[in-house]
Amino acid sequence: MTLGQQAIEMTLLLSAPLLLSALVIGLIVSIFQAATQINEQTLSFIPKLVGIFLVLVLSGPWMMTMMVDFIRRLFGNIPWLVG
Repeated sequence: MTLGQQAIEMTLLLSAPLLLSALVIGLIVSIFQAATQINEQTLSFIPKLVGIFLVLVLSGPWMMTMMVDFIRRLFGNIPWLVG
């Protein structure tokens, strides 16, 4: 049970920076589209793509460290989980 809970927590923790950046950029672009009445789909896609890429570059090392630590703990606990 705790293994599943830790996996879900890790997933949420690692995906939060990317999802929050996409949310903020999407909100800014939608306000811009509403103000200028420009309804172009690619106008919202490209800034989100660039923003997510920048966040991934900046937080990538932290994400990798968190994942490696989780995997090491997981593999270290295999004998305890099996019996």
